[in-house]
Amino acid sequence: MAKICDLNGKKPEIIYPIFWEYKVIFDSLSDEKSIIKECVGNREYKLQSSHTSKNAKFKSFNLSVLVNNNTERLELFTLLKKHSKFVL
Repeated sequence: MAKICDLNGKKPEIIYPIFWEYKVIFDSLSDEKSIIKECVGNREYKLQSSHTSKNAKFKSFNLSVLVNNNTERLELFTLLKKHSKFVL
């Protein structure tokens, strides 16, 4: 079975800069706008509400951020993980 990052033994080629898509899930009481702004800093981004859980305990968002390189993309993923429940 092939993994998305290991097709034919090669990593996918990503051409930067690119708007990278993240799915971010927060507790319902979190201030997602402040958290996102803190994490992305001066980067250009778009945040769109995606879903609220059935019991309204969690809320998810689609986050699109302009990243300039692989290091920046991975650092942002790590930062988002620190401040949210889940990041995909």
